[in-house]
Amino acid sequence: MSISICIICFNEEENILRCLESSKWADEIIVVDSMSQDKTVEIAREYTDRVYQRVWSGFVDGKNFALSKAACEWVFSLDADEEIPEELRDEIQDEIKKEYAKEGYSVPRLSFYQGRWIKHSGFYPDRQLRLFKRDKASWVGKRVHERVEVNGEVGRLANNLLHYPYNGTISGQIQTINAFSTLLARNLHDQGKRFSPLLLLLRPPLKFIEVYLLRLGFLDGIAGFIIALSSAYAVFVRYVKLRELKRGFGNRPFPSS
Repeated sequence: MSISICIICFNEEENILRCLESSKWADEIIVVDSMSQDKTVEIAREYTDRVYQRVWSGFVDGKNFALSKAACEWVFSLDADEEIPEELRDEIQDEIKKEYAKEGYSVPRLSFYQGRWIKHSGFYPDRQLRLFKRDKASWVGKRVHERVEVNGEVGRLANNLLHYPYNGTISGQIQTINAFSTLLARNLHDQGKRFSPLLLLLRPPLKFIEVYLLRLGFLDGIAGFIIALSSAYAVFVRYVKLRELKRGFGNRPFPSS
């Protein structure tokens, strides 16, 4: 059975090499780049001639575009900050050869952050539906948290997909929080969600409790505390931005007297 690996990316020169190295076994690699300004495209072209550049149009549209360029029966969707280890590669190859293979498969994702693999804190197992038959799947969703819908039965693979989010640092995480909170706030605004001061008062501490205690973040050491606190901050920022959208705040001059 043949398999395509589809990757969408933007300014990922620090990650894309590791990602592509782990993809060399595939029958083809599809890279859709959103007009990167670094060496992402140059690196990608060393691994595949199936590199497409197009203006960013959102996660769903970008991943569906990549899917449309795939020619193989099976597709694995891979992010630029992810890596397919040998154990997962072998499991994928074995599974798609089966006579009664399912139409799609989820994989557990293990993340490396703050110098360690995160085994709790809501970061793991973080199952992702990434392996599927090309003609049985499509990407759906809004501005963020896109997902693939599979027309058929979905199974579960056992081996981990490796993930290196935020370049492993709090600076990278804060950048992601800023970008994603804007998208999430716009989704809430589009849904007609109302802002309440209680959201700012209750949701962030509840998120900290969820991540640090209920999801056993304390077992991840200092990294777990950082994740819990930054997760609470992400919720706080999301609702501040919703308030700003509702009230039309921005940089406007004061009326002249």
